[in-house]
Amino acid sequence: MKTLQQWFDEYGVSHQNPINKKVHFICVPAIYFSIVGLLMSIPSGILMRISPFKEPMIDNWAVIVLLFVLFFYSRLSLMMAIKISIFSAICIAINYIISWWLPLREVSLLIFVLAWIGQFYGHKIEGKKPSFLKDIQFLLIGPAWFIENLFTSKNKE
Repeated sequence: MKTLQQWFDEYGVSHQNPINKKVHFICVPAIYFSIVGLLMSIPSGILMRISPFKEPMIDNWAVIVLLFVLFFYSRLSLMMAIKISIFSAICIAINYIISWWLPLREVSLLIFVLAWIGQFYGHKIEGKKPSFLKDIQFLLIGPAWFIENLFTSKNKE
């Protein structure tokens, strides 16, 4: 199994161009955020029906999916799993607030589409294919790369 650093090194091969890096620094968290919003938009009726509790502890598809995502990260790095869980909680909270005023599914879908257009534009500038075309796991490495760069860039200053 690859280490987190090995994943980052391989991811970095197709993310050298400064413009592509900036695009990814915006679009990667936007895609993650929008997927959380899309998952939160799925009706949770079945979750309430299958819950053994009167008050379901998990009434949101995003929480269930994110538990599996966090398992992936925890196998690579416990610290990264903690950082991603904090980012995920922030995404859930902001999506919840958005849902008070706007249709969450439509907002999330718009963000998702625009962010992917940005990603492919960045790779066009880079002149290299997105990493996930080589290995689908890179779809989860992108958010970790964002989080890692968010914290390391602050430490370098």
